[in-house]
Amino acid sequence: MNQYLITAYDYTDTEALQRRLDVRPHHLDGVRALKETGNFIKAGAILNAEGKMIGSVMMVQFESDDELEAWKQGEPYVTQKVWETVDIKPIKVADV
Repeated sequence: MNQYLITAYDYTDTEALQRRLDVRPHHLDGVRALKETGNFIKAGAILNAEGKMIGSVMMVQFESDDELEAWKQGEPYVTQKVWETVDIKPIKVADV
């Protein structure tokens, strides 16, 4: 399995936070599906100084870059314009 760190920042328009909140249940359903298939490692929201969600960090694993890309193309935060930038780096999670 290839492991990846995803760092994604939300759009900054005035409707961005509400869009995130509206889409979040669908995003979380997708994360639960990743967990069921063994593709989910860890995740969390990035917060600003006021404690509002402005992005996400995820650690996931897939058999191939193509599988990662297929997941990304269907991810609600991508399709519904929540994440403006998505940075993906290969990682190796420490087994401690």
